[in-house]
Amino acid sequence: MFYSDTMKSTITLNRDTDNNTQSPITQYAQDDIVRLIVSETGEIVFHSQNLSQISPFQFSLSGKKFSDVFILKGHDNYLTDGQYHFILKQNSQPITFELNWVDLPDDRRYMVASIITEQTPSSSSAGQHLSDYVAAKIKEKQTIDLNQFQDLSGNCLCTLTHTGQCIATNDQADHFFNLGHNSSFIDIIFGEDKAQFTNILNDFVHYSATNHDPLYNSIILRHKKPQEEIKYFQWNLKFHNNTIYAHGSDVTQPIIQQETIKRHKRELNEAEAIAHMGHWRWNVGAPNLELSDEIYRIFGVTRDEFVPTLDNVNDMIHPEDSGRMLQVFERAIIEQKDYDMDFRLIGQDGITHYIRCEGRCETDNDMDVVALYGIMQDVTDSMQRERDLRFAKEGVERAYNAKTQFLANMSHELRTPLNAIIGFSEMMKQQLLGPIGTEKYLEYIDGILQSGEHLLDLISDILDMSKIEAGKYELNVEKFNLSKVLRLAVHMMEGRAIDAALKLNIKLCDEDCQIVADRRAIMQVILNLLSNAIKFSRKNGEIIVSLKQTKQTYYMEIQDQGIGIPSDKIEDITKPFEQAETDYTREFEGSGLGLAITKELVELHGGKIDIQSQLHIGTTVGITLPLHSADTGCSITSNVS
Repeated sequence: MFYSDTMKSTITLNRDTDNNTQSPITQYAQDDIVRLIVSETGEIVFHSQNLSQISPFQFSLSGKKFSDVFILKGHDNYLTDGQYHFILKQNSQPITFELNWVDLPDDRRYMVASIITEQTPSSSSAGQHLSDYVAAKIKEKQTIDLNQFQDLSGNCLCTLTHTGQCIATNDQADHFFNLGHNSSFIDIIFGEDKAQFTNILNDFVHYSATNHDPLYNSIILRHKKPQEEIKYFQWNLKFHNNTIYAHGSDVTQPIIQQETIKRHKRELNEAEAIAHMGHWRWNVGAPNLELSDEIYRIFGVTRDEFVPTLDNVNDMIHPEDSGRMLQVFERAIIEQKDYDMDFRLIGQDGITHYIRCEGRCETDNDMDVVALYGIMQDVTDSMQRERDLRFAKEGVERAYNAKTQFLANMSHELRTPLNAIIGFSEMMKQQLLGPIGTEKYLEYIDGILQSGEHLLDLISDILDMSKIEAGKYELNVEKFNLSKVLRLAVHMMEGRAIDAALKLNIKLCDEDCQIVADRRAIMQVILNLLSNAIKFSRKNGEIIVSLKQTKQTYYMEIQDQGIGIPSDKIEDITKPFEQAETDYTREFEGSGLGLAITKELVELHGGKIDIQSQLHIGTTVGITLPLHSADTGCSITSNVS
């Protein structure tokens, strides 16, 4: 490497200086004579340092043409040795040069121009020293130029003894490692890498015992300064003449990037293994596909035993799905569109696996498809779960339909005897056919009547809920006076309110609030809410029923001063068969369907229900209804003329 050769030449010059031995070349270079060295092409390649001390040379002449700076007087040319008179172009200053042409061994020819002073020796006294002087200066200039390139490269250069002691370094090595003369290179190595470098030194020593040719080696070492991150350097080593020439490049960023890529690849493989998903790529026209490790696992094969050609992959596909993948690939290339497909795969274990394949097209600058790539995922487990869920759903639907059919069939059988029980009980209670002999029987008859009515309410709620859930509840809408219906509902519940020692108050915005809705359903909503308010209110309390109108809706509100509902139960009480469990509610009977039916009926009208409640303070239920339920998109039978 030219770096090592350059360092060797530099070190040779340093050694001469350190030994304080001045050669004739050095003595010749240290006189006070101002000299310029000019190439055959007329370019000034070197001038002595004292040039800047002699007026008017206050500028560098290196790289300039000699003829652009000096004008020859009295001669046609200066091709031979001798004294010549020149004029400095800049200010017409007369200059006398003694010119000497020097031939170097490599056939290069240079002219030495020495300004004539009393100390200037004649060319004959210079002799071979002048030739050696030119050779040394040219070589020194080349070395300086190479050092400039070395500094630009950012590489570290140093020479070491066979024991790792530092002999010389360039500026970059000094900057990175603060290496000085006789410092130990091993000391700047981090951790276990010291042992690796020591082994290389031992190999160099053993090699030199029997060989004289240079020995090369390369190693990546870690280095760490205090309070700084670890850096990685690639060191190229040359061992020759018992000296180690070391060239180091900072490879920290490439190594960090490689480690990052390895980590990402490892994480990708782990993620693919968890998801049973792998990635693949096929360069159009290539014999093989590129498959990730997970796809080999999905196929149940190994990289060593399976060649991933299109035909081999197609052979593993279920016979009924065989050929589909090739067709999809061909269509994707022609149409240049993304694609996906599902196929069955017969694994090496004979088990059928369900595979989902999704892919994309890669195009070149001419928009031609050059590759297909994508993912394959084993969806066998999810397919099995979907089948199980589908079977379970079908089973639930069959059971639900059977329940609905049963309730529909039982509607007549349940209601008919209950109506008979209630009807005969009322007749006996009123003694329409004559008096009953014992008054105790009247008490029993009253119990039968109340139980029958309660049972009929429960059955009616269950049947209504069944119709709603089955989507068979149709609204029979008509135009009616909502205020009148609200007053009627309050009147119907007054008896129960009086028995419970409660006061019912009604506040209407208008006595003629017209609405298009299902009269019976709205009446049921109001009665359900009033029934709950009465049931869960304390004695001597008050229930307020109000109705307000906006441009598009009616807002109906029923407010009680009852036991209230816990905040964590408000969302549950509108679910079927749910009741808010408190110390107070356990004593009240009910199906738990009242609010659920109310909510469903309100939403069938396109309205909404809002419940606000505080324990021991009371509950407020707000109902918002559109003025015209026919605009809600519900399943409606309209009687509006």
